[in-house]
Amino acid sequence: MNDREQAWGLLTEFTQSESLRKHGLAVEACMRAYARKFHAGSAPDEELWGVVGLLHDFDYEKYPSLNDHPYKGNEILKERGYSDEIRRAIMSHAEYSGVTRDTPMEKALFACDELAGFITACALVKPGKSLAEVDANSVRRKMKDKAFARGVKREDIVNGAADLGVDLDEHIAFCVEALKGIAGKLGLDGSAETAS
Repeated sequence: MNDREQAWGLLTEFTQSESLRKHGLAVEACMRAYARKFHAGSAPDEELWGVVGLLHDFDYEKYPSLNDHPYKGNEILKERGYSDEIRRAIMSHAEYSGVTRDTPMEKALFACDELAGFITACALVKPGKSLAEVDANSVRRKMKDKAFARGVKREDIVNGAADLGVDLDEHIAFCVEALKGIAGKLGLDGSAETAS
């Protein structure tokens, strides 16, 4: 079940929030980029990693409590025939689940999750609401501002990069570039500003 179209269908079935759908797309883009980096273009790995990124929070809108997310989603994925590998990776992104992050895919999901949301928030406060205006330095400056995007756990971003074995600034720059590739889908290509 590495089928991207089916995964998108599942996400949209459970998630009506446009911002949560875009978060799934953002994490998918980062995960696909890391799959290419780590596996030198192995298409099956890229599809697998992308599906994991896309679906990691698919159950969050319906089941947002710590008692339910990602456990309910795990049950649904099992019923729908998703592999243990996909389900384990998604379970591992929640610190409180007790599922350790052992594989590069699991580590990448944790490393990209909070960061993708934070980069999106950084782009949304730029004058053109565009990822073209975001770079690693601007993200690092915003990370120091505790009032900005208060819900994002900075320590998860820092620890995620360390666990993945990548330099924090390189990780941020890498994910910014990955998101620039889908800026239009995220509504962060500057077109919203010019349309108003």
